[in-house]
Formats: sequence, structure tokens, C-alpha cells
Amino acid sequence: MNATAVTIFLILFVFVTVLGFYASRWHKADLTQLSEWGLAGRRLGTLLSWFLIGGDLYTAYTFIAVPALAYGSGALGFFAVPYTIVIYPFIFMVFPRFWSVAKAKGYITASDYVKGRFESRGMALAVAVTGIIATMPYIALQLVGMQAVLQAIGFGATSGAADIALIVAFLVVAFYTWTAGLRAPTMVAVVKDTLIYITVIVAVIAIPTALGGFGHIFSVANQKLAAGTPPHSVILSPALYTAYGTLALGSALALFFYPHAITAMFATKSRQVIRRNAAYLPLYSLMLGGIALLGIMALAAGVNVHGDSNLAVPLLFEQQFPQWFVGFSFAAIFIGALVPAAIMSIAAGSLFSRNIYKEYFAKNESPKAEATVAKIVSVVVTILGLVFVLVIPVQYSLYLQTLGGIMILQTIVMIVGGLYTRWFHRTALLIGWAVGEIIGIYMTASIGFKSSIVPLFGVPGYAGIWALIFNIVVVVVLTLIFNAAKVSNGSDETTRPDYAFEEGATEITVG
Repeated sequence: MNATAVTIFLILFVFVTVLGFYASRWHKADLTQLSEWGLAGRRLGTLLSWFLIGGDLYTAYTFIAVPALAYGSGALGFFAVPYTIVIYPFIFMVFPRFWSVAKAKGYITASDYVKGRFESRGMALAVAVTGIIATMPYIALQLVGMQAVLQAIGFGATSGAADIALIVAFLVVAFYTWTAGLRAPTMVAVVKDTLIYITVIVAVIAIPTALGGFGHIFSVANQKLAAGTPPHSVILSPALYTAYGTLALGSALALFFYPHAITAMFATKSRQVIRRNAAYLPLYSLMLGGIALLGIMALAAGVNVHGDSNLAVPLLFEQQFPQWFVGFSFAAIFIGALVPAAIMSIAAGSLFSRNIYKEYFAKNESPKAEATVAKIVSVVVTILGLVFVLVIPVQYSLYLQTLGGIMILQTIVMIVGGLYTRWFHRTALLIGWAVGEIIGIYMTASIGFKSSIVPLFGVPGYAGIWALIFNIVVVVVLTLIFNAAKVSNGSDETTRPDYAFEEGATEITVG
């Protein structure tokens, strides 16, 4: 444990902790209202929402797992780079409509929307339960990234020290989330993303210079990958084209339909802010490309991860950087877990309070009580994520996260389909969702949850995409049947103008 690295690390962590608690004073509002606590009053402008959404999607686990996959599998590890690019034109077209109807009708969650659009409590419950289940392992995996940092910086050398540090960090997250809601991760995201950008820029310049340039790095890395069992390469094998393509496409489609991503988008102040973010957020994808390259650099640098590829980046930094910058970069990764973990817990709390608790147990609950339940659930979800990592083997969290992406993907037909047409029948959408979930889970279970890549008719591909195809087919066929039979499709509380709603000039401009 190096005193310089640990000191820098602790200073930065204490700074963002103070910032998180201070956030409750920023643009003071009534935080007993769920729209203020969970969506920051829908006031976020372009700059702050860019930091928040980027900090929400590009997490500490991204910083650890993407280069770890590149370290172990070569070219396949770069699938995350294109999928975070191809999704933005989709967001540019779809999410302004989603924001508008949510703002016009006061919707806070995706479940609110599908219930209002199709008059279906069942669809709302399906979206809520799917979102909460998918969020739990996602929070746990943030701790995996934090564990890797703590182990590399030296806390793992003392029995129980790393666990205590994790507990303290997540208690801090739970408390400032309770007091400040979405305002806390918004303010912390600015610091977190600034630290990560500096770290990545320095790394992709300094490390290749020290290792003899990118040509040498790729040459050495390719030799080591080819010598592995099984052998891999920095060039994608033709046999993996469909696996790579479907994994990138499925991951892209699922990315913004996680509850925390929808929460961050709903917190923006206008349709234009979302469009601008769709244009500017690819800058994070450029950073992600640099992060993925760190795995290749670790191979070329001869980093020995001792069987745990999650240590590739922390050990590379320890090898290549002076100790003060090691502390700086480790703090960037560690703090990188706090922002998404906070937003995830807020989103899960809002879903439970709004679409399960109030819908089924306390219909006449006051707005203040609704917000209080959301706060309690956000703390419980944070603690459960901590338990996941401290008690359950990390591999199970990975399995559940794999399933989480597949599960979220099946909700897209309900949401996006509803944004553009009422032709789809609500019962067909619910059955299609169930079929997609069952097939996706069955496919990954059939190979022991070891991967999300499953062959269908001999073609390897992402199980989530295969399940989504079955989902869509079922929805279309059953919609034709139900519509022909004139089965009631419920009433629609939204109107055409709601989908083009634009807030007036009365909002507070932030960012």
C-alpha cells in the first residue's frame, strides 16, 4: 500500500462525498416529491445531462470489464465500442417522443407510460419487475470494479479491509442518494467523468510511448493471444462475425432502456437537450475505444493478472504510472462506480414505489409517502447490491447481468412500439414479452450461463436478439388474431400532441 497513491485516492473520494451531500442544496426544491427527488425536477440542461448520462452508461465496471475482455479475448472485447455508437441515431429519433409524452403526462417511469398508453397494469408490472431485476446485478458489478481497484491499491492485503472500504463507500452512496436524490449523482458525475477523461487521455499517450508504439503493442499482444487456450487474435475471426454483430446490436438496443438510463433521459429539460446529447455522447465512445485498448496494452506490457483479468487495468497503471497518478486514476475508476450505482438505486426505488407499491398496495398514498418509499427502496437496493458482491461469488453476478441485458431487451417492443402506433394489442405485447424472456433465459441456461452467445440453427448469435425476434413474431401474429376477434385493446390516455410536447421557457436553465 503506497502512501502517496492512497492519500490522493482518499482526498478525491472525500471530495466527491462532500459534493454528494452538498447536492441537496443545489437549486433547492421539495425533495419529498418523487419528480424532484428522482428526476431532479426535470431541469437538467445539455452540459449536466451529458455528464450524467455519460456517467450513467460508462461505468466503473466498463473501465474494468471491457479491457479485461480485450485482454482475454482480443478483438471480441471491442464489441462495446460500435454498440455505443450505433445507438445514438436511434436515441435521436425515439427519445424526444418518449420525453415529450412523459413530460406532458407527468410520467416518471417507463411503466407509467405503458400503463397509460395501453391501460394495462400487467404490462406496467412486467416492465417494472424486469427493470428492478436487471438493475440488481448491474449495481453489484459496480462493486466488482471497485474491488479490483481496492485490491490493486493495497486494501486487499489486509484481511477484511477491502470489504470495509466497500461497505463505507456504498453507505455513503445510500445516504447522499437519500438526502439529495438525482442531484447527487449529477454533481458527482461532472467530477467523475473529468477524472476518467484525464486518465484515459494520459494512458493512451503515455503507455504506448513507453511500450514502443501501437504497432509493437498489437504485434506482441497478438502473439500472446494466439498462444492462449483457446487461441484468440486482435483481428476478429469470420466465425465470430454474427456473434459480434448481434451482441453489439442487442447491447445497443438494450442500453438506453435500463431504468437508470430512462431516468437520466427523463431528467432533461427539453427534447432539444436529448437531441444534443445524442450528437455529443459519442465522445464517450471515443473514450471507450481508448479504454478497450488498455487491455491490449496490458498484454503487451506483460501484466500478469494471476487468473483475474479484471486486474488488467489496475496492474497496468501500477506498472506504468508514478504513484500519485496511480492514486488519481484509481480514484477515477472507483468514483466511476458511485454515479451509476446511485442512479440505478434511484430508478429501482421509483419503479417499486410508483408501479408496484402504490399500484397494488397503497393506491391513495400521498406524494410524500410515495417518495419516502422510493428512498427506502433505493437504500435497500444499494445494500442488496453490496450483499451480492460480499456473499455471492462474482461469477453469479456476471451471469445475472448477462440475463439482465436479455431481459431488458424484451421490453423494447412494448415501449417503442407504443411510441409510434396503437396497432399492437396489449395482450399480444405482454405474451410476446413473456415468450422473449423465457426463450432468452432458456438459451443462456442451456449453455450453463457461461456466455450470452448461443447458436440458433447453427448460427452463433446473441441470445437477446434471438429472443427478441421470437418476441416480435409472437406480438405480430397475436395482434392480428386479437384485432380480428375485436378483443378490447384498452383506452389510451395519451393524445397525438403529447408526443410532440415541448416545454415552454419557464424551466430553470442548468448547464
